[in-house]
Amino acid sequence: MSDSSASLGFSTCDLCDAHISDDSSDFRVLPPVFHSYGGQVSFMGEVSTVQCLDDNSLVRAALAEPGGGRVLVVDGGGSLRRALVGGNVAASAAQNGWAGVLVYGCVRDVAELKSTPVGLYALALNPMPTVKQGQGLRDVYVQIAGLWVRPGDWLYADADGIVLSRRNLLS
Repeated sequence: MSDSSASLGFSTCDLCDAHISDDSSDFRVLPPVFHSYGGQVSFMGEVSTVQCLDDNSLVRAALAEPGGGRVLVVDGGGSLRRALVGGNVAASAAQNGWAGVLVYGCVRDVAELKSTPVGLYALALNPMPTVKQGQGLRDVYVQIAGLWVRPGDWLYADADGIVLSRRNLLS
C-alpha cells in the first residue's frame, strides 16, 4: 500500500485484488488516461456529478458548496478545448471540504493546483478558460471514459489508478 493512500486506509491495487472476480459492474476500474494535478494524489469519497461541455459554471457552483468529503466527477465529454478547473476553483474545492475532483476534460494553472490540498485528476492541461453560460446538468448519470458513474457511487484514486464502486468498500 502506498504511503499516501495508506493513511486513507486503501490502495487501489488492494481493492482490485479483492474484487478481481466481480463482474457485476458494481466495481469498475477507469482506463489509465487520467493524470494527477492536485496537491493530494490519493483521495476517496462519495460521488456527486456535473455534466458540462466547455462551460464550468456548474462545476464552480458545486465546488462552492460544502463537500463533506465527497468527490466531484465532471463529465466534460473528454473535450480538450478548454479547462474546466483552474486554481481558483480547486482552492474553492479545498476550502469547502471536497476530497477530490475527477475531470473528464482539461484543467489549468498547474502550479496552483499542485499546491492546493485537494485531489484532482484530469485528462490533460489546457490554458484556455471556459465560456460561462450556466449550461450543464448536476447529479445525473455520466459516462466517463466509457464507464457509467452515478451520484452516490464511491471513487477511490491513488497513484496506481482510479476505481469506482456502488458502495463504500471501507465501511
